Order: sequence, then structure tokens, then C-alpha cells
Amino acid sequence: MANGTAALPQFIPSPPINSFHIGPLDIHFYALGYIIGITLAILITRRRWRALGGDPDLVNDIALWGVPAGIIGGRIYFDVTTPADIPHVWYGVFAVWTGGLGIWGGIAVAAAVVAWRLRRLGITVGPFANAVAPGLLVASAIGRIGNYFNKELFGGPTTLPWGLEIPYAYRVNGGIPVQDLRFATFQPTFLYELIWDLAFAAFLIWLGHRATIRPWGLFALYVAGYSAFRIFEESVRVDSSEHFLGLRLNMFVAIALTIAGLAWFVLAQRRPERPISVLPASATGAVQAVGSDEDAAVAEDTAEVTSVTSVTSVTSVTEDTEDTEDTEVTSATQPEAEAGDTDEATVATVRSDD
Repeated sequence: MANGTAALPQFIPSPPINSFHIGPLDIHFYALGYIIGITLAILITRRRWRALGGDPDLVNDIALWGVPAGIIGGRIYFDVTTPADIPHVWYGVFAVWTGGLGIWGGIAVAAAVVAWRLRRLGITVGPFANAVAPGLLVASAIGRIGNYFNKELFGGPTTLPWGLEIPYAYRVNGGIPVQDLRFATFQPTFLYELIWDLAFAAFLIWLGHRATIRPWGLFALYVAGYSAFRIFEESVRVDSSEHFLGLRLNMFVAIALTIAGLAWFVLAQRRPERPISVLPASATGAVQAVGSDEDAAVAEDTAEVTSVTSVTSVTSVTEDTEDTEDTEVTSATQPEAEAGDTDEATVATVRSDD
């Protein structure tokens, strides 16, 4: 204590642990962060999808397909782009709990699987993509807390008050340049991304309420905005990464996706308005021929009902026509009657026609 005041810490301390035990289970904060993030993303998307007139329970069904696909795609991207960081054990390529999910690989594979699932249900993909975009950013933000516990995803050395303390063992194993090993505090790039993701998610929600955004528009902005921040982040990070032409490999990916996302947004906004469907085809009475035996049976039953209805309609029209002809013949063969009788015959004919 100096001059009667407690000295403030000059850096962000690293957590002493990265997991905890519940009985025999070893719970890693990295995995826990993504579980919480995915849960929040589902809740946000349910609310946004309901506002569009869709069934919020559909989001749960889509998550059952999209989340595993995203984890698989993210791990494949990590293994391919940073092979030096794969743990040296037989299950190393699968060890997501130790860190290592490439966001772009995860989004690409998950988007393809989700789009397939939605089209199979007869739902327009673009509006759902807009609904899920902010939730994806929130999931990424919460997941970055796991990077803090793993003492990874840090930038170059710094003396700023919010510098992150990285223990020496993690500096050596983190693949940072040799000249930086003597420093103890580094840029907390995971924290910068966390703040950006939450702020950008709020912006997308605000923009969706304030402007007319066509299907795929918000998702395209998500791709562009997240990737644009990664250009900055990749220029600051010094942890291990594959390099190409003197730059981190992810830098080239970030630049390409920023340009692609902006172009995608412009094209989406210029597309003419088209009818969209936010409910499954079965909910609107349409029959989807998807090739399964059950769906084929439904289609056959529907066709049979339609056929029976058509035959019934034709029979009804024929019977009405015959009744009318019989009435006309009867009226024509009757002798001429007085005016009162003629009126009664006319009334009888009209009633028969009805």
C-alpha cells in the first residue's frame, strides 16, 4: 500500500486453472463457454424467428443438425490450418476441449447442413440466416472466454493496464517469436474480439429493426463484419499460426471473406422481392416429395383422396343434370294449364334445378 491507497493491478492475471471436476468428469471452461454461447444463440434465434412468423421450435430442430456440423467443420479447419497445435496423442485431431475450433470452417459446414435441412422442410433459407446472424456473434463472444482460461489467442507484448499475463510455459508452447519470450504481458485479443462480437450483434439487431434488409442481407453483413475485425486481430496476434507470403494464413481468409461478404450484401439488397416461407411445407398443406417411403405414402394417399373427390364432384354434377332434364321433359309433356298451374310448374322446375 502506498500513500494510503491500494495499488491497482497493472495487468489482467491469467486464471490458475482451465477446468474443474464434477465427480469423474473433467469440465473444461473452453467447452463450457461454447455450450453457454450456443444456448444463448438458440434462445436469441428462437425469439427472432418467432417475430418473423416462424415456429420457434424449428430452431431447436435446426440446432440438432447445425451445432454438430459446426463443431466438425471448425475442428477440420483448425487441424488443416494449424497442424502444429494438434496435441501429440492419438485423439489429438478430435480434442476440441483443449482449444482449437476454426470459426470459418464451423460456419461454412454448419451453413451448408442447415440450408439443406431448411430446404428439405420447404422453408426459405435467407430469412432464417438473417435471424441467426446475431446469435452466432454472441456464441463466438462467449466462446472467447474459454480462450482466456486456456491462455491462448493473445497478441503482441504490451504494457497497457489491460495487458494479459501469460505464464512462461504458455509463451514457449504458444509458438510466439523468440524475441517476445522475455515479456510477461500481451494484448488480450480474445477480449477485443469478445467486445466486438457483442457490439456488432447489437448493431445487426438494431439495423434489422431500422432498415429493410432482404433475405441473406444480415448474414452477409455478419460475414463481412466479423472478417473485417479479424483483419485487425490477425495483425496483432503473435501466437502460433501457419504463414503464407509472410502473413498469417487467416489474414488472407479474413480479407477474402470481408470483400465477399460486402459484395453478397449488395447483391442481396438488389434482388427483387420474392415470396418466402417461414413455416414447414406440411404446415401449409403442401406435400414434399423427398424420396422417403413415408412421404411417398402420404403423397399417394393425398392423390387418392383428390381422385375420389373429383369423381364425387363429377357424379354430383351428372345427377343434377339428369334431374334437371327429367324435370324439363315432364314440364314439356304436360298440357297447357291455366296461369296458376303454369306458375306452380315453373316453381317446381326452379326448385328441382336448385
